[in-house]
Amino acid sequence: MKFGELGGKEIVNLSDGTRLGMLAESDLLIDERTGKIKALLVPDIRSNFSLFSEKDFMEIPWEAVKKIGSDMIIIELESDKYGNGGMYL
Repeated sequence: MKFGELGGKEIVNLSDGTRLGMLAESDLLIDERTGKIKALLVPDIRSNFSLFSEKDFMEIPWEAVKKIGSDMIIIELESDKYGNGGMYL
């Protein structure tokens, strides 16, 4: 799959069915030495509006990605890892 084909896919958590956002609004964290993807950086859709457009991001480890489909990316994270300040940047 090409990088450009990932855009526009919705990210959904298999553990609890939570919709975490669209990949088009996200960034990838890439290991500079190996070129491998380390994590998805997804804007926290629950954060408040900011005048300076600074956003809180959630870091989803690449190992949590379970399936990439035609319109969706399925991840598996326990809700306490992202629901209570666990993986925010």
